[in-house]
Amino acid sequence: MPLAISNSISLQGLEGRVVCVEVDISAQLPAFVLVGLPDASLSESTARVRAACSNSGFQFPSQKILVNLSPASVPKSGSGFDLAIAIGVLAAMGVVPIQKLGGMCFIGELALDGKVQPILGVLPMLLAARRSGLNVVVVPEANLAEAMLVEGIEVMGCRSLLQLVRYLKGEGGLCLEIPQANAESTPSATPQLLDLNQVVGQDEAVAGLLVAAAGGHHISMIGAPGSGKTMLAERLPTILPRLSVEESLEVAAIESIVGVAKLTEGLSLQPRFQAPHHSASVAAIIGGGNSLPKPGAVSRAHHGVLFLDEAPEFQVNVLEALRESLESGRVQVNRSAGSAVFPAEFQLVLAANPCPCGNFGVLGKDCKCGVLRRRRYGARLSGPLRDRIDIRLEIQPISVAAAAGLPSGSLTSQQAMEKVSNARAAAAVRLKPLGYSRNAQMPGPILKAHFNPGRKAIAQLDRNLAAGRTSMRGYDRCLRVAWTIADLEGAGSPTAEHVFQAVTLRGPDQLMGEE
Repeated sequence: MPLAISNSISLQGLEGRVVCVEVDISAQLPAFVLVGLPDASLSESTARVRAACSNSGFQFPSQKILVNLSPASVPKSGSGFDLAIAIGVLAAMGVVPIQKLGGMCFIGELALDGKVQPILGVLPMLLAARRSGLNVVVVPEANLAEAMLVEGIEVMGCRSLLQLVRYLKGEGGLCLEIPQANAESTPSATPQLLDLNQVVGQDEAVAGLLVAAAGGHHISMIGAPGSGKTMLAERLPTILPRLSVEESLEVAAIESIVGVAKLTEGLSLQPRFQAPHHSASVAAIIGGGNSLPKPGAVSRAHHGVLFLDEAPEFQVNVLEALRESLESGRVQVNRSAGSAVFPAEFQLVLAANPCPCGNFGVLGKDCKCGVLRRRRYGARLSGPLRDRIDIRLEIQPISVAAAAGLPSGSLTSQQAMEKVSNARAAAAVRLKPLGYSRNAQMPGPILKAHFNPGRKAIAQLDRNLAAGRTSMRGYDRCLRVAWTIADLEGAGSPTAEHVFQAVTLRGPDQLMGEE
């Protein structure tokens, strides 16, 4: 029998590559052998393919079937190769024409009755297939809505192995359209249930949130329980500009791998908000997996917000692991089956109480914590981590009586988003020649070489640095924040007043409860 070749896609993190499924049937003792570095779930494909073919009416030959997944040096994982293996075997048997398989790619898991089951990671697989120049990709019908988000490649949905065989023999068709209930595939923004004008009595915090959104700055909020830290953090995504289609595809590809993508109604342009519990492990936050790497919360928050409530309660190694992604905007995850690099360009929001009991510095309440206990509590957030936070807000609680007499916030999320978008547009024009788009992205040397506002404007920063009240990293971050404040006010360059506001927003290095 002739050698048959079909194509599938192997994922390593977000990176996909075409895998040639080579099938040879020889006159030897009956066996079904799969080679090419398959993992356990892929090795079990031989049993699924044999049962699916048999239950679809195709009898396996009493010969040796050898399947090679090429390139053999690349580790392969998952059940998404089932469909390509089955079609390769049937082509080698002469059931389907071998010439029909050229330029086609098959992705899907087979049930024992021959039905094609949905799989994870279809979106990054389609992006890889398009880059590789494949013309047609067959996916499970349940994944069709997700696959059709990728333009420039023909996508068809398949319900069963028998349906696909009939199509390849010219006796039927495959699904080319999303079912009517899920036909909407245009980018959409999630309806807003949260709005900035719901925040009452926290004008200074709202102003700091606006600056953080405009420049892409990381932010911390220290305040007593019930002062509104979580409320503010949850409204940060509502004032961020909507994602572009390219950014939405990046985020959706990550969600597709994790299995949380909701793509039946199209791409969501809403920046994501991730709020993991303080008991989360390093693998849950940074990424991990038993064999192949999987993205964590920092990648799921890509182009969005990562909120760590009760930040000092997180494990120290979890907090320290954030430092790489805060600086580089990406994270590398190493596992036994290989390593993968995931994007992780997010805005970090840390929230903490001023002390373990939460009452330190709160009017009308007594703190029961001793000095040593408060110091240990604050030390859980290391100096290098705090140094990477551009804006540090102290949130004071508002009494019920005072809140009842205050009007709702005058600035809505839509109005704030327009201000943020205008500021980001101004920064993007200024930074485009250097390859950046937001003030928070600028490295210190470039900042000082190309965007130094003058000695008079930065005199206070120089004094703070000379007196040891700030580090060089803190100096640069204050200057970045000053540029963002200038962009929000439509100024061409930061003034001494803008720098003073930036230093105020930067705040002290200590928690409120430290002495």
